[in-house]
Amino acid sequence: MRSILLHATLVGFLSAAVWPVSASAAASSASDGRQLLQDALDRQIHLNVASLYDRPDERPSRGLIQTKLVEFYHARDMEPLWTGSGGPNPNAGILRSTLDAADTQGLNPADYSVAQIARYWEAGDPATLARLELLLTLSLADYIADLAEGRLRPRRIDPELFPTARDNEFDPAVLLKTCLACRDLREFLEEQAPPFAQYRELRAKLAEFRALAAKGGWPRVPAGPSLKPGAHDARVPALRRRLDVTGELAGGDGAGDDGAYDEPLVGAVRTFQRRHGLTIDGIAGRATVAAMNVAAEQRVRQVIINMESWRWVSRDPGDWLITVNIPGFELRAWRAGKEELDMPVIVGEQYHMTPVFTDKIRYVEVNPYWDIPESIAEKEMLPKLRKDPAALAKEHIRLFRGPAAGRNEVDPATVDWGVLRPADMAGYRLRQDPGPENSLGRLAFIFPNQFAVYLHDTPAKALFERPKRAFSHGCIRVARPRELAAYLLGGEAAGWDDQRLGRLIDGGRNEIVHLDRPLPIFILYNTAFADPETHEVYFYNDVYGRDALLEKALF
Repeated sequence: MRSILLHATLVGFLSAAVWPVSASAAASSASDGRQLLQDALDRQIHLNVASLYDRPDERPSRGLIQTKLVEFYHARDMEPLWTGSGGPNPNAGILRSTLDAADTQGLNPADYSVAQIARYWEAGDPATLARLELLLTLSLADYIADLAEGRLRPRRIDPELFPTARDNEFDPAVLLKTCLACRDLREFLEEQAPPFAQYRELRAKLAEFRALAAKGGWPRVPAGPSLKPGAHDARVPALRRRLDVTGELAGGDGAGDDGAYDEPLVGAVRTFQRRHGLTIDGIAGRATVAAMNVAAEQRVRQVIINMESWRWVSRDPGDWLITVNIPGFELRAWRAGKEELDMPVIVGEQYHMTPVFTDKIRYVEVNPYWDIPESIAEKEMLPKLRKDPAALAKEHIRLFRGPAAGRNEVDPATVDWGVLRPADMAGYRLRQDPGPENSLGRLAFIFPNQFAVYLHDTPAKALFERPKRAFSHGCIRVARPRELAAYLLGGEAAGWDDQRLGRLIDGGRNEIVHLDRPLPIFILYNTAFADPETHEVYFYNDVYGRDALLEKALF
């Protein structure tokens, strides 16, 4: 439905736009030629739109837009938008050049009939010009839909995994108002791309990596034992050449070729590891060499995949927001496009994937209770209780029975855990009291959502030292919760310093502190991250296999 609205909006925009037609179409001396073109357009527009294309196409829009096309051109008395009896007009040239360059946006020019458009471009007969006219209009609609909202194929591959594909907060009425206010077609087309600095950075990196791939990419580093600082190895020259191509070994540092794994080269390896989510130890081990040997062509695809995912993101996040990047295991806070805070996070493991969605943080819970989800109660707590009925008391977990509003506390010793089935756990509720052993730690950051996912502290601090941090049941554990709480609540300027938070925590009481205004949080899945401030690009592992499915859909 949203795509239908987008096409309807475009038709409205095109109807109202006052663009110049070609001189030959406007001249009275060419009125006969113009009439022939209009008659041909009238005949062509009532045919099946699919007949315009050389190849079968899956796009539903091409069938759904038929009625809108008829309405649009009849409202113009069949006056062409892009063509005249003398051929295409200047705006048609702008549109054609944009479609031809769709690959710079990570799109496929072939999806917009560029070969057919080129074939019809020099035509002089009315019938072919009518086909060109309609192809340009349809290709404009398809291009803007893909650029602004993303392509449809990901949702077809897996509707549950990619629920936001072609479903961002796209308001056709706003687009129409913007279009009518602007008479520059080139500017209008450029404005349809996602407005995020991240997207623009990835677009620049796409050009860079394509250029590298066209030159043959980078040399492979041969497999072998881990290269440690101070070592001498015949593979060191290949390692040096590899890092020189992508800029980690800048300015000719370590330019020797004698096989010595010297300090400048170790520093370059550390930089590479930092940019690829690896353990930063300066050792060129198996994981580091494997990341170095990913082909440039594959990095190009990875950038395109991540550009696509930005098309699904709400376009109006405000000037202050939190982002969590699942593959990067990192939380960042942004204000006016500048990063103000970052910290490591732990996300859901493979069987408890953290979902991708957008919401707003509304309050901080100090000394939270943990209402244990039913799935955890069935799969993890019940087996524990069968072995040790005292397990709940050891973990400061209380047992309740009955409806949530009026449930009664139950002594775990009175329950025969040996005969209880997993399905029977639905009649009980387990709640862990606040305290240092609480699985949520001492602070939780709540944005009520259908997934029951939130940010929280954790007593398991050691896990933050690991480079790959997918250990949770889906919620997101933050490394420095007190720092995050003070930041969200306004910091010292608002009276929320670490001492005040410490007093609340030490008091042991469960308390709710609302933010002055709900703060947007974007939980993202970016395996390619281009920093808008440093212009560095980071590549991360496809921890949930989402990129693999997107690659299947797009390529």
